[in-house]
Amino acid sequence: MTNDMKEIFSNGTAKGRPGGEAAPAPAALAAKVRTLAPSMTRSMQRVAEAVAADPAGCAALTVTGLAELTGTSEATVVRTARLLGYPGYRDLRLALAGLAAQQQSGRAPSVTADIAVDDPIADVVAKLAHDEQQTLADTAAGLDTIQLGAAVTALAAARRTDIYGVGASGLVAQDLAQKLLRIGLVAHAHSDPHLAVTNAVQLRTGDVAIAITHSGSTGDVIEPLRVAFDRGATTVAITGRPDGPVSQYADHILTTSTARESELRPAAMSSRTSQLLVVDCLFTGVTQRTYETAAPALSASYEALAHRHSPRTR
Repeated sequence: MTNDMKEIFSNGTAKGRPGGEAAPAPAALAAKVRTLAPSMTRSMQRVAEAVAADPAGCAALTVTGLAELTGTSEATVVRTARLLGYPGYRDLRLALAGLAAQQQSGRAPSVTADIAVDDPIADVVAKLAHDEQQTLADTAAGLDTIQLGAAVTALAAARRTDIYGVGASGLVAQDLAQKLLRIGLVAHAHSDPHLAVTNAVQLRTGDVAIAITHSGSTGDVIEPLRVAFDRGATTVAITGRPDGPVSQYADHILTTSTARESELRPAAMSSRTSQLLVVDCLFTGVTQRTYETAAPALSASYEALAHRHSPRTR
């Protein structure tokens, strides 16, 4: 082992990582692998895919053994462990052992989201249901509640909130805006990039801007967030790629997971499930913080629309 590797493994702690930072729980490991693997280098992907596919087998391997299994180096294995949130490889092995034990005690059903053109509709329902359940579980496991709480605090006190999203993420932006409006807050969703930027120019300290982008690199969403950031607004990114360009202009990052892509269900569709969960968490948190004003506002909006849900009489 080289001197650099010895330094990395000294006391089981990765060099340069704060010693007090907690490693993810075993349940969060699988979620982090699924979320971060697409943004890793190919060699790191091989390590991540190996530990996700066979946690029990990898837990029994030394760092050298896992490097040989995946055709990578010891340094790559350690970098992958650190990216997944573990101080060193020893900590990753412990998490793998815990994950393997959880799987043995309650193994997930053997169903995948690989939907074929000729699948019976009952199989389609079962596969999609399992896929969405996994996506929600992964998002919940990987969501940073400290960042979430900070975003809720900013939203609850905001003079105004602008939300940016295009395509499927634009639908999620509209959902959050209408939720905030129903509890009496000023919120606007923007899917037109020009309108988004012209509105972002009007933001200032005390306002909030939220960018929703699964890829983390959607220019039409990043540009207004950058403008809002420069104007002093509190900025939030809801993204599946926390290391993407959008993070440069986000005060708070809320990471979403996504179901595996397939030919019939691209990322733009599957990512919406996890985005909506984050939106519901934000809305519920804000409602709790502003309950004295939110409850009457919800009641008033319900009463205003009640007649539209009742049968018309002649």
